[in-house]
Amino acid sequence: MTDGARAPRRVGVYGGAFDPPHLAHAALARAAIEQLQLDCLRVVPTGHAWHKDRSLSTPDDRLAMARLALGGMAGVVIDDRETRRSGPSYTFDTLTQLQAEEPNAAWFLLIGEDQLAAFCNWHRWREILQLAQLVVARRGDTDAPLLCPWPGSGSVPQAPARVAMLTLPRMAHSSTEIRARVRRGEPVQSLVGDDVARYIAQHHLYQAD
Repeated sequence: MTDGARAPRRVGVYGGAFDPPHLAHAALARAAIEQLQLDCLRVVPTGHAWHKDRSLSTPDDRLAMARLALGGMAGVVIDDRETRRSGPSYTFDTLTQLQAEEPNAAWFLLIGEDQLAAFCNWHRWREILQLAQLVVARRGDTDAPLLCPWPGSGSVPQAPARVAMLTLPRMAHSSTEIRARVRRGEPVQSLVGDDVARYIAQHHLYQAD
């Protein structure tokens, strides 16, 4: 590096429905910031989720819960751009817009193992790999090879350099299960934290799903 040159900012992008956000989301965010040495992690609640077979809670509710669950973490920015965009929310569009705003940054896209399995169905997925390094979050208690979804790539260690792994502790949290617990009248504080649990109760979310 030449004298006076600065390393590019390392910025993570963590998208999802966050309906509701829970403690495993927070654990992933912390792990990403620490393990990837991120300067910033942009948490991007989806707008219109074209791939979901159910209606989401309102953007305002999901943004509010994301701010309660994740907004207080150092380095985290809750980004509402997808909720303001008309039409389907595509990760390619979001990354293109972010890169135009900060062209000198190094971009990292966080996804889960379940998302990796369907990655080749994503809109313009090949171009996504050119815009950002794909970072796959997986539990630290499994030794099974993580297979890439595109043909001929094998497991992640032999995959393209634009793919990396993020190690997480085992946490069985699921937004689907949390919504089911709320419907059954069961407490969810241990899964989402007090602030999000209070918001869910006050706004009568997930009474019917």
